[in-house]
Amino acid sequence: MADYKARVEAEYEAIEKTLATLPNKPLDQLSELEIAGVATLLNNFYNGIENILKQIFSKRSIDLPSGPSWHQNIINFAVKDGIISQELSLEIKRYLGFRNYASHGYAFNLEPQRLSKLTDNIAFVFKKFKEEINKSI
Repeated sequence: MADYKARVEAEYEAIEKTLATLPNKPLDQLSELEIAGVATLLNNFYNGIENILKQIFSKRSIDLPSGPSWHQNIINFAVKDGIISQELSLEIKRYLGFRNYASHGYAFNLEPQRLSKLTDNIAFVFKKFKEEINKSI
């Protein structure tokens, strides 16, 4: 059990470092390269969320979803199993949607306004996620 909690804590720390790396100025003042960096940090945030859910699934002996929709299904299964709330899942799915968009597009197509909607809310989503996860571990 200690390894499990240590792995979750390590993911929390990585997410906190990711959030601390986000720029403190409006995204429309950033270069295209800096915007691409923000997109990477948003992807890192979502990946950390997913990694924590995988740890919990493993601990509870819940099979990880597979197939083309497995990223969506891991969130849905987490709601079904009472790991996270439906309300939080909707917020997390916004980051998943962005991850999918950014993974299949080009960095020069990233829109600062779209990213701002995610960066402006990210600390709240992480705080809520951590609160709900800590009830599960």
